[in-house]
Amino acid sequence: MNGRASGRRTSSGPGRVDHRAGAGEHEQVPLEITRLHLASLQGLDGRRWPVHGFVVTHPGGAVLVDTGVGGPQEWLDDWRVVNRSVADALADLDMSPADIGLVINTHLHFDHCGQNAVFKHAPCYVQRAELSRAERESPELYDWFGFAGARFELLDGDAEVLPGLEVIATPGHTAGHQCVLVRGEGGAFDLLIGDAAYTPRIYADPGSDQLPAGQASDVVVWRDSMRRIRSLDPERVHFCHHTDVVHR
Repeated sequence: MNGRASGRRTSSGPGRVDHRAGAGEHEQVPLEITRLHLASLQGLDGRRWPVHGFVVTHPGGAVLVDTGVGGPQEWLDDWRVVNRSVADALADLDMSPADIGLVINTHLHFDHCGQNAVFKHAPCYVQRAELSRAERESPELYDWFGFAGARFELLDGDAEVLPGLEVIATPGHTAGHQCVLVRGEGGAFDLLIGDAAYTPRIYADPGSDQLPAGQASDVVVWRDSMRRIRSLDPERVHFCHHTDVVHR
């Protein structure tokens, strides 16, 4: 991916917002990634899984990738969630929700968009296909995160969000899943993989027949996305449900 957005972007909220925070049209700005521990839950394999979000800071402010767990209490009980306020997690970084200028949701499952409402001031970047899927398949959750006044920036494919910060469409886990690329110096970049791969093992061997339940809603499409992700050869891969970081 080179240059500007290759996907189409529209705003579903009240007016457009300048998300570049003073950056020039093609100016490269230094970005920094910090992982947040937002919760733990019982995975489908019976083990405890962490739930991570990521703060990406730049000279003009900060971006949050995934907001953590929220939703109907029965869902949290079913998944045996030990939850944490995203505001408390940000406080560990001497930040508050007001410091977050925009949110990127890799997808709209309850453990990735559950605290979107904490950021009512910030636009949420999501694939149009994912918002449509959530409204169709999970109306109860859609009502939860579709709070009054929510501003969704709807993406149709790959897009540059800020200079050096991009999303790429990676359907398969869900119909509208996206990953986040954070570019550094010399063309190297980090990949925030969302749930395109739950673990480093799955990332390393997407052809395995031993996929955990829930990893792929469409296995063929998911494997195509994994081939694409791996072909990009990221410097580092960060996971939402695993503490390891995969290095090239």
